[in-house]
Amino acid sequence: MTVRLGTPLTPTATRVLLLGAGELGKEVAIELQRLGAEVVAADRYADAPAMQVAHRAHVVDMLDPVALRAVVDAERPHVVVPEIEAIATQVLAQIEEEGLARVVPTARATRLTMDREGIRRLAAEELGLPTSPYRFVEDLDGLREAVAALGVPCVVKPVMSSSGKGQSVVRSADDVDAAWRTAVEGGRAAGRRVIVEGFVDFDDEITLLTVRHAGGVTFLPPVGHVQVDGDYRESWQPHPLGADVLAEAERVAGAVTHALGGWGVFGVELFVRGGEVLFSEVSPRPHDTGLVTLVSQDLSQFALHARAILGLPVPAVHALGPAASCAVLAEGTGVPVFTGVDAALAEPGTDLRLFGKPRVAGRRRVAVTLARGADTAAARTRARAAAAALRVELVEP
Repeated sequence: MTVRLGTPLTPTATRVLLLGAGELGKEVAIELQRLGAEVVAADRYADAPAMQVAHRAHVVDMLDPVALRAVVDAERPHVVVPEIEAIATQVLAQIEEEGLARVVPTARATRLTMDREGIRRLAAEELGLPTSPYRFVEDLDGLREAVAALGVPCVVKPVMSSSGKGQSVVRSADDVDAAWRTAVEGGRAAGRRVIVEGFVDFDDEITLLTVRHAGGVTFLPPVGHVQVDGDYRESWQPHPLGADVLAEAERVAGAVTHALGGWGVFGVELFVRGGEVLFSEVSPRPHDTGLVTLVSQDLSQFALHARAILGLPVPAVHALGPAASCAVLAEGTGVPVFTGVDAALAEPGTDLRLFGKPRVAGRRRVAVTLARGADTAAARTRARAAAAALRVELVEP
């Protein structure tokens, strides 16, 4: 297949519409522009990170099918790239059916992965992959029954949320009411349906970045990570796994991504317990834990995503050495202002990304530090030290 790419802002342009314009979308936008694509970024708030580098931007409620379709009709993109979960997926299905654009990876994959019920039932019930025990419930009485059946501790999550929002751990019957309130308030869509997962006493928690592209499937070295309240804090690459465990991880990731189909990067989250690999979740897009690939590989997950979705080849990826990332959070209300950037970058082998989020309300990731080292332990130490040197003040403009 011969790939034809035009020139931005001309009638020949290859237009890509990003639905979601956060820090991950920003990196994708930059990589797409390096390949000559015209990038349009949409999100629910103005001046989102990817909007700051895109050719054009739209502020739109992407759960509103009428508003979302209006953006598509106005821009007439060749490729639509969902970068968040909260999207009116029926519009994506219409786009595919009408042949208006190619949805990445597919409209079906976006629909299945935007809520935990769709992807969990696909993985466990259709593909027969090992997962933690689980139940779906839609009221407080159902939650109490599920906790009693699965035992404590267990994890309660909204069927649709991101970055750990709405997630909590139930450690006793006294925690159930609070867990229900947290899940209902933290979900991204209307409705009160939640998933209750039996607690997995895992040895390792990894992300296996899986790239589906015109030439086949490429698995990147495993990314180890630490999450707090379901939200990423640190990641490192490569995470050591035995050959048999790695082969099983690739089998599980390959089965899920094959079932979803399409091209692009998939972030497949897995638990490792002894020689057993359990499927947890999958994002049909670059993953936050994969920010480490900005310094660990010659082609980051964002560069690979851009190549794959444009139908370009993905060559062998070369590792640059053990690397780590550390998230920087801000809590409160206001516009982030950074100091200590010079100190954070003083150590050789360190780098960072300031995301450019226009405002914080609550707790949000606003930057990430990156580091390489002689081994992953040294890289993690450097990334943490750089994060500790960075200071974030929230101010009112």
